[in-house]
Amino acid sequence: MKKLKKLGIITLSTGLSIGILAPGASATSFGNENLNTAQIQIAQSEKVVSKSELIKKFKEFFPQFSFLNDSDFHLGTGLQFPGDDTIRHDLSFQKKVNGKNLYGSVGFIGDKLEIESYYYDPADAEDALFPAKVTKEKAKEVAQAFLKKFPNSSEYQLDKDLIDYYPSNQVLTEPIRYTFSFVKTKNKVPISDQSIQITVLGNGEISNFYRNLGSNSSPSFDDAAKVLSKDEAVKKIKENLTVDLQYSIEADYQTGEKQVNLVYLPTNNVIGIHALSGEWKKLNGFSPDLSKERKIEHIVTQPLAPKHTKFSLSDAKAFAQELLKINSDEIKLNIQSIDERKNHNGQEVITIQYMYEHKNGGTGTDLELDKRTGEIIQYHNIKNDLLRENNLSKKNGQAISKEDALKQAVTYLKQYSPSYLHNYAMPIGETFYEEESETYHFSFPRVVNGILVNGDQLSVSIAADGSLLSLNVIQSDIQNWPSIDKVISKEKAQAKFLEQLSLNLSYVREGHSKKYNHYHLVYTPEFNKNPFSYLNALTGEWNHMFETTQQTISHSRAEKELNYLIQSGIIDVKDLKTFNADAKVTKGAALEIIMKSLTRFYNDYYPGKPNTSQSFDNIKPDHPLYQIVERAVSLGILKKDGATFNLDERLTREELAVWYIRILGLEQAAKNQGIYQLKFADAKDVKTENIGYVALAQSLGLLTTTNNKFNPKQEVTYADLALSVIPLAHEAYKKGLEFYNF
Repeated sequence: MKKLKKLGIITLSTGLSIGILAPGASATSFGNENLNTAQIQIAQSEKVVSKSELIKKFKEFFPQFSFLNDSDFHLGTGLQFPGDDTIRHDLSFQKKVNGKNLYGSVGFIGDKLEIESYYYDPADAEDALFPAKVTKEKAKEVAQAFLKKFPNSSEYQLDKDLIDYYPSNQVLTEPIRYTFSFVKTKNKVPISDQSIQITVLGNGEISNFYRNLGSNSSPSFDDAAKVLSKDEAVKKIKENLTVDLQYSIEADYQTGEKQVNLVYLPTNNVIGIHALSGEWKKLNGFSPDLSKERKIEHIVTQPLAPKHTKFSLSDAKAFAQELLKINSDEIKLNIQSIDERKNHNGQEVITIQYMYEHKNGGTGTDLELDKRTGEIIQYHNIKNDLLRENNLSKKNGQAISKEDALKQAVTYLKQYSPSYLHNYAMPIGETFYEEESETYHFSFPRVVNGILVNGDQLSVSIAADGSLLSLNVIQSDIQNWPSIDKVISKEKAQAKFLEQLSLNLSYVREGHSKKYNHYHLVYTPEFNKNPFSYLNALTGEWNHMFETTQQTISHSRAEKELNYLIQSGIIDVKDLKTFNADAKVTKGAALEIIMKSLTRFYNDYYPGKPNTSQSFDNIKPDHPLYQIVERAVSLGILKKDGATFNLDERLTREELAVWYIRILGLEQAAKNQGIYQLKFADAKDVKTENIGYVALAQSLGLLTTTNNKFNPKQEVTYADLALSVIPLAHEAYKKGLEFYNF
């Protein structure tokens, strides 16, 4: 079973970063770790770039697209990243092939118009669906061959630490994707911010790639011949390494379940050691000295009164209008919706979706407030970016100091989220200062039983002028915190860290802006030969932030199919040892498997407006299968024929045939039962009104016969579902059916 866990993110600002978030460590699907990644559209650039020029470059790189005409392409407006004046251009294409649309886009960077990124969604990729045409090993060979198209490709090496995970279940109607990352090297040493990530579809086609080029001019590099010996660097780290006991929140992204563990982690506020000077690499540069260990200091010693004791939706609207108002006649605030729901931490919140309307269109996000107190749970100030993009902003003066920014952060917390503060401490580690935007990022860690909690914190960002840019309250709803009475001693834990210490050498830039054009050689600590290791304080054993255990089951008929569905999060199995694939499924379990095969579920978070309808009296919004059932109703699979629906009833093959034909949009054809003849030996056992459904399901290969019998009354097993839902997904893909993740 593929079990993916993620330890609550260990924030650098809490001072726990030694070897944990190594510069060379990477994980896909996390997005760019740089906090300043939003692209800004620019009206014009000094160099005029023509559409035909970009098309020519694209077809030279991808000759297989020679069939596209110039009219199939669209040229986007020039783009920039904040703090980076490098201009990027975007070229997209679309064409209908055999009745299906193919899409794609390619990004170009700099004056030389080098290809930086590429995305392709082919018109037909059925052979990339499970079971895929090519294996992961074959896909790696495809990626390595494609890598040779880039300059200096021989300088790249495969990143074996890449973690590819999905925050929700995969679906059977989407192609299998294999992702590989290749890190550029200098003197055989990896360069931490220069890589090429390539994604290969299950049919062997390249679907994505992204080149992280790092410094966009001619950088300088430390001399690799002058590095300190590893023994010397290890000795320095061992002399200074200390560990501390922490609570750590773990979330299983496939089930949404959270648990808390006691762990030991390093407390030194360093990322590594400069391999030439021996200075400590910290969050904001290099230093000859380690920061002094700071004691836990609560933000407030006594609980503060909540902002409100009663808070209504109208109160929320009035608060939002005041908080979000913008000082511009050219931009209008539009409150779009106000809803009550539970957020991903299980808190009852009021979510306010809003939009700033301006001459270039609209820009929006959402604000989240505590339903009970009206206090801010999540807020991101997009006004400054919006004013800048519309050339309405004023230049900031001298940025306030870190000390003043911290005072401002505490003031905003007391103003907007007071009742939470007694559970959190002042920042323990180094403050992250983002030079390009002159922004201070503070993290206030949660404290339980006198020790820090990794994964729960108050995050506050302060602008150069002292204004509030963001405020987030992260507090998991955990009732039972493990006792610290039976943990291994700090001395024993520290000895284990020292025993399992190793170093990785890489080139690292001190910052991300253009002024940082030199790469330093840095030794980064690693423990237990894994950049994401931590020590379980109760067992004394090593665990990882990201665990991918690949357990499998055996089955005579559907082994491959069952294992894929389990590993993809479609079939949820608590214990593989006791799982019986031949057990009869209930209608509830069958619906869950079918729905997860066709559309993603995000456990405790749903993009867009969550389902607020209730189709059956016995399946209320707090029912674990509520979203499954409501989505099945919205897709027409279930009919609201009665006031209730029995989820615990067993599902027959005849009933499954009806569901499948409804999914494929063939119900009207199936209702003309008079045109169908069932030639099974047990045709008489099929209900008259279901003859068309059964005939179509059998003719499409979704449900097959055995010894010329369809067995319509036979109850469906997990193995039966695994064997039938895969051809269902293929048939849906061929028909171009889209099942939105609403």
